[in-house]
Amino acid sequence: MCSGTLLNLLFCSSALVNGGKVLVFPLDGSHWINMKVIIEELHSRGHEITVLQPSNTWYIKPESPHYKSITINSSAGFNEEGFRLFVINTLKMQREGAPLWTRLSIEYELLSLFYQINKDVLQMMGEIFENTKLMQSLHDAKYDVVLTDPAMGGGVLLSHRLGLPLVLNVRWTILGEAHQAIAPSPLSYVPISFSKLTDKMIFSQRVKNFMYYLFTRFQIWFMADPTYKPFVHHYFGSDVHYMELFQAADIWLMRNDFIFEFPRPTMPNIIYMSGFQCKPSKPLFQCQLGLAPAPCATLFRNKMCR
Repeated sequence: MCSGTLLNLLFCSSALVNGGKVLVFPLDGSHWINMKVIIEELHSRGHEITVLQPSNTWYIKPESPHYKSITINSSAGFNEEGFRLFVINTLKMQREGAPLWTRLSIEYELLSLFYQINKDVLQMMGEIFENTKLMQSLHDAKYDVVLTDPAMGGGVLLSHRLGLPLVLNVRWTILGEAHQAIAPSPLSYVPISFSKLTDKMIFSQRVKNFMYYLFTRFQIWFMADPTYKPFVHHYFGSDVHYMELFQAADIWLMRNDFIFEFPRPTMPNIIYMSGFQCKPSKPLFQCQLGLAPAPCATLFRNKMCR
């Protein structure tokens, strides 16, 4: 589905008549790269974008012609050095192989890293919620929608606190692959991500898939439950489970498609937008009139094609 159709679904108004006000709570790193594409498209259609970000961002710039920034004095951004070391160790393990204990050790390091990031994000959200002046300014701005990446929960929590519609730019949530959070995912037919299984599983493979599922439950128990449960109970009530806030999102802009996935159940408010980052290709060499003679350009192309 093209980005124009997605934006029409997001905002039922003409950009030429009345642009919407969008509060964006992004995730840093590679997740920001695809969020930036959506922000630029929204801006080109006349919408007013505000990006809320911590002060130690990795890729997100505080100044841009496409959006305004609200910078929070917080260290809730990505740990660049931690991710760099993790990638190096993982690539080395893939090339050279490693015993089971080494693999488990690296997985534990990654879980610890994400646990700390989520903890920092929730600390920042607590500071935002307790900042009466900031919260009042967010209310007074009269945003139409919150757009966020739910791989971290800050944007989801903020949208519910402000009482605004929620749109997710999503592939992953804090609980893993996004379909598992919103759609039925029977383990006998839907392979867990990174299990390297297909939807055609024999009994032993289904057992393996179930074991991968148990590992994802362990990740949730280790990483999300200790941080999100007390925070949500404090600010939203003891009868509210944090995952209910994610599941209540109005639109899920899913960054994949059935072309690259095995068949699985889905939901009507999931919009598949695989390929939205693609742009028309540009020629490797263009002969500009007056700058290069045609024979030279032809010779260059002939050499490039050999």
